[in-house]
Amino acid sequence: MTTKELSGKVAIVTGAGRNIGRAIALALADGGASVVVNVRSNRTEAEAVTREIEAAGGKALVHVGDVTDAAAVQAMADAATKHFGRIDILVNNAALRREKPFSEMSYAEWREIMDVILDGTFHCVKACLPALRQSGAGAIVNIGGLSAHIGAKDRAHVVTAKAGIIGLTRALAHDLASDGITVNCVVPGLIGTPRPKDKPEPAHHLTHQTITGERGRPEDVAATVRFLCGPGARYINGQAIHANGGAYLGA
Repeated sequence: MTTKELSGKVAIVTGAGRNIGRAIALALADGGASVVVNVRSNRTEAEAVTREIEAAGGKALVHVGDVTDAAAVQAMADAATKHFGRIDILVNNAALRREKPFSEMSYAEWREIMDVILDGTFHCVKACLPALRQSGAGAIVNIGGLSAHIGAKDRAHVVTAKAGIIGLTRALAHDLASDGITVNCVVPGLIGTPRPKDKPEPAHHLTHQTITGERGRPEDVAATVRFLCGPGARYINGQAIHANGGAYLGA
């Protein structure tokens, strides 16, 4: 029998319509949490995830809103507390996949990535913080990226933003510890997720080698997030936890 260690908890997962975000939403719901399924614009995807959760006996709420819009994020936090009465878990997963040589990169393209990954996380934490403080055992999990630790060609903006997420995780862990809130980062390695037909496999993916010899699944990342949100991880704080099959063995 699956342990419902998150029973009574309420979670917000950004970028939860597909791939890793979807898997995280499903995993937290499987643990007993009620889940706010956030997407930027694709309501159809969010509703599909919500139906999966509800079909398994869980509770979920769709919220369409861009994490770069502070007002939209505040509306999401308000909807969560109005519908479920609380917020205990925030998973900052929303991100963009972009590739461009630095010499050709415009400032607007640079800012687009920073706005989603860094500013979006800022907005979400700020909006959810009052409720997370009331939880008494709040958990924030930010989703990092392996490229922030090893670098990647044509991804200066993404690498920089994901490295910033590590710094923000550590800073928030210090700032929020007295509120009973843990802040950690899960760093996925090469995960097998569908890509648009018009976008080939990034070159840096081909250089990643895992000990297992296989790519991970979104569910592998989701299981790590679920653990960090649960009662067994309350002494883990300010950490970057790698889920990469041994592709990166550094600190």
